[in-house]
Amino acid sequence: MTKLEESVVLVVGASGGLGTRIAALLSDAGATVVRAARNPETISGPDAFVADLRDEAAAAAVVAAAIGAHGRLDGVVIAAGAVAFGPVGEVTDAALRELFDINTLAPIRLIREAMPHLAESGTAGRDPFILTLSGVVSEAPTAGLAAYSASKSALAAFTKAASRELRRAGIRIVDARPGHTETGLATRPIAGTAPAFPTGLDPDAVAQRIVSALADGEKDLPSTAF
Repeated sequence: MTKLEESVVLVVGASGGLGTRIAALLSDAGATVVRAARNPETISGPDAFVADLRDEAAAAAVVAAAIGAHGRLDGVVIAAGAVAFGPVGEVTDAALRELFDINTLAPIRLIREAMPHLAESGTAGRDPFILTLSGVVSEAPTAGLAAYSASKSALAAFTKAASRELRRAGIRIVDARPGHTETGLATRPIAGTAPAFPTGLDPDAVAQRIVSALADGEKDLPSTAF
């Protein structure tokens, strides 16, 4: 069991959608939550930091901010994401860059920057963790979402390999792969227009399932877990 009430957790992408819900549930469980998001209009408070994950320096900056505020780090939740729709022949270079910057490269950088601090947490006898959200498209890449599927599949591959390295330092990586969830992300694509999806999963239920998995020491959250 993870003692969330004694943890310092950085939640990146905490200005809407699942990130906000996960942050609130962690706080309710007694964790000290440091939040980071891109939009300064939707995030505020002493433990809130503005970070644009398209910036290569953002990952190091938000990890440093959490350490500077609390002196340690026990968990990282990476909930930021971007989506694009459309056929493969119409995907632009700009959309590709933004998808991979936010969905793939930023999480990799965050994991890299957090590793030494999470390892210290493990040495101190705590149960450090990293939570990523690659989503169901990393299990079943989807037509009309090829570039988005690729960016999330790359993240899933990285976390699967990285988890084998990080467990030696006592760091647990949990990759969550829920199906389409009603967070509103599909209404804010960086390119294209969302198709007519069936009603998605309840975001509150998805967030609760994720936080329960973190507390219970689970190591993977495939789509069937939701």
